[in-house]
Amino acid sequence: MTYLAAPAIASLVVMADNSMLIGESFTGDGAEAAHVNTVLGRRDGPVGVAWATALATPRPGNAAFVAVLRPGVPAKPLTLFVNKASVTGDDHAALTWGAAQAGVASGVADAVAEGVITEADADELLLIAAVWVNPAASDAALVYANNRAATAAALRAGAAGAPGLAEVLAAREHPVNPYFDPAAAGL
Repeated sequence: MTYLAAPAIASLVVMADNSMLIGESFTGDGAEAAHVNTVLGRRDGPVGVAWATALATPRPGNAAFVAVLRPGVPAKPLTLFVNKASVTGDDHAALTWGAAQAGVASGVADAVAEGVITEADADELLLIAAVWVNPAASDAALVYANNRAATAAALRAGAAGAPGLAEVLAAREHPVNPYFDPAAAGL
């Protein structure tokens, strides 16, 4: 099942000191699908505190790190990559720290290039990206492409305030995701 990205918008509204934009996107199919949650906010607000705390408190199998386009060139806004799946081995680690990280960093840069995040805001904001990389994934090119698309889509959704409440309420009686379909479960 493939979920489509939220529509693009022109740019972020000026963010108040304590505001944050939260986005979500699921892109792709199978083990290489990407599920990305984003939290975007000012450095001097609650997102800045959460960003620094997460970076300073690694735990076994989950160590947050700054996403880079290449060594020494971090994504802007500075992006903290938080893996939602504990690393299970060398191949999973390579996909998480390699293809998925590159996809997230490129997706952030895409959002800036599209004007979802203005260039003026890029140095003032911080981004937390919580990223699912399935331990069964094996195709680095798909992991990269799906994480790039999902990150940009999550940032668009956060900036647009998507989904709207009407969409949420309309979906409440028929929830479905890649791991559960009520119809298939006989509900």
